Amino acid sequence: MSSKVKETFAPVDGRPTPGALAAKVRTLAPTMTRSMQRVAEAVAGDPAGSAALTVTGLAERTGTSEATVVRTARLLGYPGYRDLRLALAALAAEQAAGRAPAVTPDIALDTPLAAVVGKLAQDEAQCLADTAAGLDTAQLEAAVGALSAARRIDVYGIGASNLVGQDLVQKLLRIGLIAHAPADPHLAVTNAVQLRAGDVAIAITHSGRTTDVIEPLRVAFEHGATTVAITGRPEGEIAQYADHVLTTSSARESELRPAAMSSRTSQLLVVDCLFIGVAQRTYGTAAPALSASYEALAHRHAPHRAADRS
Repeated sequence: MSSKVKETFAPVDGRPTPGALAAKVRTLAPTMTRSMQRVAEAVAGDPAGSAALTVTGLAERTGTSEATVVRTARLLGYPGYRDLRLALAALAAEQAAGRAPAVTPDIALDTPLAAVVGKLAQDEAQCLADTAAGLDTAQLEAAVGALSAARRIDVYGIGASNLVGQDLVQKLLRIGLIAHAPADPHLAVTNAVQLRAGDVAIAITHSGRTTDVIEPLRVAFEHGATTVAITGRPEGEIAQYADHVLTTSSARESELRPAAMSSRTSQLLVVDCLFIGVAQRTYGTAAPALSASYEALAHRHAPHRAADRS
């Protein structure tokens, strides 16, 4: 497996698409230097204005240097600032046509609850759109193929990511696959030792550097299992041990809105895509298994008759 992280933002003619540019800015901003963040936030927040500026003009507007502007452009996937300006102009055209949503402000201590509902709904919708724009469907197809043929599936995650893993495991079990999502990191490693070729291990970590998730994935990788990473940091350490990387997005973090809130939304979209893909490929066995599970639980959902309650 190559250690080079693949570009995951749907390139067109070698460059990310305009819609994916905003997603990539939101995803990479937390890993940038503060000066690079100012440049990234400027181009995402005002693509039309930024596209009209020379490299010197953008550096002056953001209080940075021309070198910082060029480095930011390259980090975003462009050979140089000229290519970034072209993408910004295209993004500005999309926004003018009403197809690109604006950046949502942070929720403050005094934000009314009615406004919180709207802001969270908009943020989560944006996270889903960003994740969909940046998801490498070739990697997704490969992961679905491995899961469909797997003897056994392990899913590793800590905290909110473990809840996402449990959600995926519950779905896979109901279509007849053997899947586990150990919450205990020691149990995750001991499970990973038992994996081999033909098995699949999935690691879920937004940061890409959670040791308790990286360790079992590394063990699974070394034992020959096919490995998948669902992460918001495709350049993180987790990618070293992943055959397939599925990138998620998240909203900007604040004191009242940790990254786990929005990253969970993106992770759920990815695991739902995995599940539907597997169900499609294994429909012959999945449909009867799902029907049997519904039948087994039907009596628990039936309304109680008065005679039963007496």
